[in-house]
Amino acid sequence: MPDVRWARGAMFRGLPRGFWWLWSSTLVNRLGTFVYPFLTLYLTLDRGFSATEAGLVVSCFGLGSVAGSLAGGELSDRLGRRATMAGSYVVTAAVTAALAVTTQVAAIAALTFLFGAGSSAPRPALSAMISDLVRPEDRQRAFSLNYWAVNVGFGLSSVMAGFLVRADFVWIFIGDAVTTLACGLIAWQRLPETRPPTQDAGSAPTAGPAAARGLTLALRDGRLLALTAVAFALWLLFHQGVTTLPVAMEGEGLSARTYGLVISLNGLVVVLLQIPLTRWLRGRRSGPLLTGAALMFGAGFGVTAFAGNAALVYGLGVVIWTVGEMVFAPTSAAAVADMSPLHLRGRYQGVFGFGTAAASFVAPIVGGVVLDRAGAAVLWAGCAAVGLLASCAFVLLRFDGSARRVWGKDDAERSGAAGLTDTVSS
Repeated sequence: MPDVRWARGAMFRGLPRGFWWLWSSTLVNRLGTFVYPFLTLYLTLDRGFSATEAGLVVSCFGLGSVAGSLAGGELSDRLGRRATMAGSYVVTAAVTAALAVTTQVAAIAALTFLFGAGSSAPRPALSAMISDLVRPEDRQRAFSLNYWAVNVGFGLSSVMAGFLVRADFVWIFIGDAVTTLACGLIAWQRLPETRPPTQDAGSAPTAGPAAARGLTLALRDGRLLALTAVAFALWLLFHQGVTTLPVAMEGEGLSARTYGLVISLNGLVVVLLQIPLTRWLRGRRSGPLLTGAALMFGAGFGVTAFAGNAALVYGLGVVIWTVGEMVFAPTSAAAVADMSPLHLRGRYQGVFGFGTAAASFVAPIVGGVVLDRAGAAVLWAGCAAVGLLASCAFVLLRFDGSARRVWGKDDAERSGAAGLTDTVSS
């Protein structure tokens, strides 16, 4: 018991004030994450779309996320972290409100694209800000705490959204828009600007060919691309939980409220276990952690193949893949932060976020088509196979999560000048 109390206290000590404002803005934003988890149900139940049609429309969210992730990384390095986050939240709030009153299919698809772009653009800036604010040895802890806030909010929002849907689907759009706008205001008023100086004071932000070279450097980092590719495969599975899972459960006669309760286990497990799990992960090598996380992803969705109309089995599957998500998300995010040069943190996070965003684009299409044409059992078996292959990829790549190359002299000087020197392990 004393060790548990120490672990809880240590999790919250020693992090800067700016991080806690960032954490608070994340919590507020996720408390209003009503639309995306229920977007497929909205399209199929309220608008009468088939699973394939709904998947195509929801894939526009993923396509927007791809664009938003790369744009957000670029903007966070050029314009600043705070401005990128605040502006993206305001735009997203306006788009969400517009979705509530839009009826034409083409307009819904276009707004869904913008919704995805606006939702993803703040993420590279947020991750870069954590990297700026927090010492290298504390980054995994900081990313775990931020991930904890994401899931505290998501768990509560899923339950609330389930009840809001019973009244009218329009309320999930209104609630999401209001909380997203509040998050934008917090970001603008309270978050510090942490973008490190990379040029002489008073000069204009880097643009044109010079900016493009920054993105090219990130795209030439083989270790970053390897991690991004495997992350893409794992997030393909994760997005089935909010795209095809509700449709499959509805097909078994389970209600939207039941799905809301089942998916809320995702956030509940994180709330209860993230802090002790992070304590257990401390000092462990990333390679085995990432391999085990991939296996948990596959096993969790594989269990769903045996669920039928048993809500408890669906819940068990969510718990299993959530544990994998809890290990993978902060471990991979900290690895990207550690391998990023100081002046390219936003772009590195943007490229890594590309994998998640691309998965959110591909997953609804693939999942919807497989569910319609082959059935739920084949879909969940395929998910299990992807998780197994991803775990094998981590073994073959021998990825340990640490940067192996030594940054150039300019990067070291910039890091030292900013007081934010990165630790690079060999």
